[in-house]
Amino acid sequence: MKKILLLAATATIVLSSCVSKKDFADLEARHKETKDLLNSATVKLNACLEEKASATAKANALEDRVADLKKTNNDLIENTKEMTVLTAKGADNLEKSLESMKEKDLKITRLQDALNKKDSVTLAIVSSLKKAVGIDDPDIEINVEKGVVFISIADKLLFKSGSYNVTSKAKEVLGKVAKVVNSKPDFECMVEGHTDNVPYKKGVLIDNWDLSVKRSTSIIRVLQELGVNPGQLIAAGRSHYVPLVENDTAENRAINRRTRIVVLPKIDQFYDMIEKEMKNLSAEGK
Repeated sequence: MKKILLLAATATIVLSSCVSKKDFADLEARHKETKDLLNSATVKLNACLEEKASATAKANALEDRVADLKKTNNDLIENTKEMTVLTAKGADNLEKSLESMKEKDLKITRLQDALNKKDSVTLAIVSSLKKAVGIDDPDIEINVEKGVVFISIADKLLFKSGSYNVTSKAKEVLGKVAKVVNSKPDFECMVEGHTDNVPYKKGVLIDNWDLSVKRSTSIIRVLQELGVNPGQLIAAGRSHYVPLVENDTAENRAINRRTRIVVLPKIDQFYDMIEKEMKNLSAEGK
């Protein structure tokens, strides 16, 4: 291109010295036209080069994409083969899982039956106690909490104030309790003594702990005399630490002074019953 421009300039100088002004003007116009055409061609060439570079880049990208698609396709083929194997294993595992779930459901049903049986016995005890003791006495409460029977007896029915000697009236009430407990040899009877928060110290007793336990053992001795198996009896004292109401009035302190008899199934026998059901299930599964 530089050579062309140099020749054009030289020709202009030479011609300008030997041609007329009209011819020189024509040549100069043609030179300008040629220069414009050259510039236009150069622009188009550069545009073509850019398009070629872009097309080459796109072609390379497409080749890479094709390579990736081929690899993905091969991976899918391999995964399909593996999935076929896994599907067969999955079906087998699903079948085993369903069988396991059926076994667990059966175990749950058996255990629920055992719990229902215990609850039925518990409700039967409540019914027997209410009939025997009488539910109209405000100083005697019988209720069930979480499958356990609780009999709460106000101390004024059992002891004189500040004493742990059982009254004759108490023996009549405890005789009815003993009759029901004796009819359920698989159950235990825990006697809890509760006091108010007034400090106690009399004779050999040191504090309310001693008094609550001493009242419990006194009642247990009466129940034993009434024929209750001592192996079913448990002595417990709670002092004044489990009040029903605040110990702020004489009436409230009287409410907190109470003896609670808890009738509950023997834990070891209850678990024996569950273990027996589990062994039956294991034998059936073989």
